[in-house]
Amino acid sequence: MSSSPAYALRRSDRARRVRVSVREDGMVEVVLPRRAPERLADEAIVELAPWIARRRAEVAAVRARLAARGDTLPYLDDTLTLRREAGRTRVHRRGDTLLVPATDPDPAIERWYRRAARTEVGPRVEEATAALGVGFEKITIRNQRSRWGSCSATGALSFNWRLLLAPAEILDYVVWHECCHLVHLDHSPSFWGLLAAHRPAYKAEQRWLRRHGATLVLSPG
Repeated sequence: MSSSPAYALRRSDRARRVRVSVREDGMVEVVLPRRAPERLADEAIVELAPWIARRRAEVAAVRARLAARGDTLPYLDDTLTLRREAGRTRVHRRGDTLLVPATDPDPAIERWYRRAARTEVGPRVEEATAALGVGFEKITIRNQRSRWGSCSATGALSFNWRLLLAPAEILDYVVWHECCHLVHLDHSPSFWGLLAAHRPAYKAEQRWLRRHGATLVLSPG
């Protein structure tokens, strides 16, 4: 007799169908439309059992990789060692050491990475747009859960600060991807051809993001 995993049930007025997800802590969540019978949640759990098992294994692997960092964080191609200091409220980098608050340092660390992202992204955008012969409106640093960058029709560019937790070539790829959208605001063959001309290895960089994007966080959820 097989047993289905425990799950959290949530009702939603906006849901039009049953949705199953695996959260960052490994817990399974089922979202039901407000008036749907609860048995639909049980049926979805049974039907999606193989997928749920795979996703929970992936989540566990991500958490293990994050735990293996210990008191370090990646910063592009560097590894920074965290040093907690009592009374500190603002993060400061000293060589390969990151001085952080003694308690609950993540919010301050995120603010530091956001500031650093502006410093890292700006020159890369300037270089890419100069090579492409285009201009841009502005650069915004954001914290989307799964989107790494975007380009609007007005030329506004946005980038996820968590890209600084990836190797430098990954940040370079995302910058070039979005800057190529300043020329082709679509994913047409012309867009991919332009990107390939400047980032010949872009497919490998895409694969890296798909495979490791979930690890680009400060700590397990």
